[in-house]
Amino acid sequence: MPTRLLRWPAAVLAAAVLSALIPPGCATGPKTLASHDAQVKPILAKMTLDEKIGQMTQPDLDYINDPADVTNLFIGSVLSGGSSDPKEGNSLQAWTDTYDRLQQQALKTRLGIPILYGVDAVHGHNNVLGAVIFPHNVGLGCTRNPALVEKIGRVTAEEVRATGIQWTFAPSVAAPQDIRWGRTYEGFSEDPVLVQQLGEAATRGLQGPDLASPLSVLACAKHYVGDGGTTYVVGPDGKGHLDQGDTKVDEQTLRKIHLPGYVTTVKAGVGAIMPSYNSWNGVKASASRRLLTEILKEELGFQGFLISDYNALDQIKPGDFKTSIEISINAGMDMAMVPGSYKTFISRLKELVQEGRVPMSRIDDAVTRILRVKFAMGLMDKSRPPLADRSLHKSFGSPERRQVARQAVRESLVLLKNERQALPVSKSAARIHVAGKNADDIGNQCGGWTIDWQGKSGPVTTGGTTILAAIRSAVSSNTQVTFSKDGSGAQGATLGIAVIGELPYAEMHGDRSDLALDKEDLSTVANLKKAGIPVVAVLVSGRPMIINEALAQADAFVAAWLPGTEGQGVSDVLFGDYKPTGKLSFSWPRSMDQLPLNVNLPAAGYDPLFKYGYGLSW
Repeated sequence: MPTRLLRWPAAVLAAAVLSALIPPGCATGPKTLASHDAQVKPILAKMTLDEKIGQMTQPDLDYINDPADVTNLFIGSVLSGGSSDPKEGNSLQAWTDTYDRLQQQALKTRLGIPILYGVDAVHGHNNVLGAVIFPHNVGLGCTRNPALVEKIGRVTAEEVRATGIQWTFAPSVAAPQDIRWGRTYEGFSEDPVLVQQLGEAATRGLQGPDLASPLSVLACAKHYVGDGGTTYVVGPDGKGHLDQGDTKVDEQTLRKIHLPGYVTTVKAGVGAIMPSYNSWNGVKASASRRLLTEILKEELGFQGFLISDYNALDQIKPGDFKTSIEISINAGMDMAMVPGSYKTFISRLKELVQEGRVPMSRIDDAVTRILRVKFAMGLMDKSRPPLADRSLHKSFGSPERRQVARQAVRESLVLLKNERQALPVSKSAARIHVAGKNADDIGNQCGGWTIDWQGKSGPVTTGGTTILAAIRSAVSSNTQVTFSKDGSGAQGATLGIAVIGELPYAEMHGDRSDLALDKEDLSTVANLKKAGIPVVAVLVSGRPMIINEALAQADAFVAAWLPGTEGQGVSDVLFGDYKPTGKLSFSWPRSMDQLPLNVNLPAAGYDPLFKYGYGLSW
């Protein structure tokens, strides 16, 4: 990354410098996680090496063929990856039964230490059918509303706990610097100051005022550190890649751009942090003692535990799994996400300890950190069995919670253009013609990390209200709403609304070298324009796109991001029930030639189509 990124606005520099000065030990609030060490020590003293290593091991549900492995191997944690559903399906009931079944296995061990069960509930409890799905972080960044982000965290926590699960791999506190990256939508903003504010709010919401509350979940700030700053490279396949790449910046730049979100989440008491797949100047984050121990644990005073990303240890050179384990654990990794290789991990780590290559002090530190969190969460309280509270099922996906998501949608919308008073639309218009591939598709509307890892198109992805359905429910009984996917048949309508944009994607598959709208979208807008009617374009996407041609043809243009299940939030603004208040959390490029482009670049090179913070109203 070019050194020009070192030139930052004074307010950003000041915030970063002040953040770095937070003294160790003060980061987790009034009641620190380390305050539970007196409870941890007697348990640790009783544990065998096998029991300690088990606590450091996290397999994936998909690879646990025999649930008794949880008992026999003293497993400390289980996860479900993005598409790892219970064998009985991904209903609320199936998830709850699966959690309880595995937890009961853990309680059979000699010491009865419960498991932590982790999922990627990154915009609601998004793996589970019927959950409320909120806008992705890229949209929440446009709200500039920490109180709302905290409330979303509270709702998400309660829906997660309804299934018994107590840990989500969220929030992402990346500050994406290149929107070609396929995980851009997981970041609140390119601006680390906004990331600090909203990451802290999300952590407070998820963990609540007390981690021991049965309505709180363990948060996990990710992906530490620099995942949003990797260098764009063209691979052998001829395609551009950013995901899991190398962040080539000096430490000063790393601290100013990529570290701030961790400073505030640690201050908020986050109990877990996930190191990133990415490298920093050629060294994998998961292998860097400088990053994991010296900066995060010693300097920032992080007292929780580190969990590796999915099979991340496999990427540590020289490639021998046993050596990779040695490097990562000695660097400061506390728990390993080893989805299918958990038995091998256990045996190799035991060998490393017996050979003196991983000191027992490092094992004890890792297990102490894990048990601190389990005590803080109340999981070790024998009077309160850590099984699911099924009374929480009655509120799962409730209308009241969907209203919170609806508010988040409307506050996230950014009005980019509004000419000829195209907006707000009259609810009593004679006929409104709606078009576009994203108008009537819940899957497209929600994006990746929704039911499936990569998300998927389709009307039955999960429950919710499409934008088309929301428009139909918003208008008067005398208004006709017609629809064609390609925009044909719009002649004679009062107004046309084109809902266009990206299809679902997630990490690894979302990197793009060209962010131009596809021909289908351009044709849809053009067909409405040919009908001689006012045209409103609504863009559903995980990042800014190259929209010049469609923008010129549309009378009004709205960035709706990935709004989730509550399409009424879009219609609330389109029809004027609420004024648009969203402000861009990312700079919007004129062309691909400008990328990477963001507010952190010097003024002389900053000439976006729409500047960071832009957003119209009426």
